[in-house]
Amino acid sequence: MTAIVSFKNVYAGYERRPAIEDVTLDIEAGQFVGVLGPSGSGKTTLLRTLLGTVPLQGGEITIDGRRVTGPGRTPAGYVPQLQTVDWNFPVTVEEVVLMGRAMSSGLLPWPRKRDRERMHDILDRLGIGEFAGRHIRALSGGQQQRVFLARALMRDSRLLLLDEPTTGVDIATRDEVLHLLGDLNRDGVTIILTTHELNAVAAHLPSIICLNRKIIAHGAPDDIFTPEILGRTYNAPMHVVIHDGMRLVAENPHLAEALRGTGGRRHIEHTH
Repeated sequence: MTAIVSFKNVYAGYERRPAIEDVTLDIEAGQFVGVLGPSGSGKTTLLRTLLGTVPLQGGEITIDGRRVTGPGRTPAGYVPQLQTVDWNFPVTVEEVVLMGRAMSSGLLPWPRKRDRERMHDILDRLGIGEFAGRHIRALSGGQQQRVFLARALMRDSRLLLLDEPTTGVDIATRDEVLHLLGDLNRDGVTIILTTHELNAVAAHLPSIICLNRKIIAHGAPDDIFTPEILGRTYNAPMHVVIHDGMRLVAENPHLAEALRGTGGRRHIEHTH
């Protein structure tokens, strides 16, 4: 398969010490990838280098074979962390979504008829068509997430970047978001999302990148969820519970010991 995203010896950040170091990575078209790591590990920086908004200190990034040279020139849709959004800004759902069209085209800000038609099609597909005229502040967390996903889809990109899309939402909304992303991925969209949620999100994704400034490992969760790899990623002892063939992480050693005594098809792997 063809790599849609390619990092070659990338160093990037705003300070003298780069936030990510010597990152070499290929992501193939059609993959659904989660970037996993602790706070400060460079997850958001990795996404922003793809957007061209974090300056490179070394190396090269290409998307679809084209070098990323600066902001506004990246053919990728982006969904930010909800916590970074100013919810008091007086803007409606349709205005937010139509921003995606202006971002991709570079044209004048007023939308054309076909832009509005596409906007309504996307909102309907995401199940929020009835909220087009509402202020984004009036929506639930899950609905807000869908609005920014709709804005990203307005760019008609084959690559979608999401920064912690399940943070701060309830379990039902988290599952809805992941299900929706799975549908988009099956439609051919390559998805890269960051997450700190090991069991709730990362364990259910097809592919995982473990990042702590540098790439620690890249592969399927069954290969990545080992005490050694997770210990290097989080710089702390990690315990892996294997239950009915599925690997789960018990971050609390007392929980791991409790599970050890529950019987059934469970055993614990741990760092030494």
